[in-house]
Amino acid sequence: MPDLAFAFAIAVVAALYSAVGQAGGTGYVAIMGLAGFAPETIKPTALALNILVSVLACIRFYRARLLTWRACYPFGVLGLPFSLLGGALHLPSSTYQPVVGALLLAAGLQMLRGSRAGVDQAGLHPPPFVLALLTGGVIGLVSGVTGVGGGIFLAPAILTLGWADTRQTAAISATFNLINSAAALAGVWATMPVLPAALPFWLACVGGGGIVGSWLGARHLRQRTLRLVLAALLLASAVRMLAASL
Repeated sequence: MPDLAFAFAIAVVAALYSAVGQAGGTGYVAIMGLAGFAPETIKPTALALNILVSVLACIRFYRARLLTWRACYPFGVLGLPFSLLGGALHLPSSTYQPVVGALLLAAGLQMLRGSRAGVDQAGLHPPPFVLALLTGGVIGLVSGVTGVGGGIFLAPAILTLGWADTRQTAAISATFNLINSAAALAGVWATMPVLPAALPFWLACVGGGGIVGSWLGARHLRQRTLRLVLAALLLASAVRMLAASL
């Protein structure tokens, strides 16, 4: 995939994901997988892009008064150290592709499910502390190993268990993405301090896409349509990575 085409693709991914309250980690991994990037490039690049879009999202949610310490910190207590550990672990390509392919498949199916699901406001309750710790730790390890922020897996869990409404779930997810991605990137850097030379340009593209996506998602585009588009991208990339591992 030519450099400009790749830069445009990740900017579009950032716009689509940010419009539904996510940072885009699985989308960046999917695009880089389709473009034929090696795992040692995919992982740190996806994490770095995820950090930028997560920062933009956290600023937006903070200004909207949706970020609260009590809602966010239980998921990060174990999520942060396990993401750091996961970032320091490097799977060989023969293992990385089927693992990430399976995660993309799960994310795509969950995105399809999320396009139809609603939230029962009357049944909401704060997450039990221990269960939130365990959930954050497991997702943190998986996200660190694979290079995704983890918010796309945390958000469905929160909504399914009735721990928060849709807007606060997006805020928690953005915070979780930021903490986990930063920790995982630190783990990657400690063991493999190499980043692509084109990363600053890609960051600029993703930053622009994230800002545009947040604006469009809030004002113009239907969430269900966006989720269906993202689901199609994730499922296509999952099939490619799983097929390449056979």
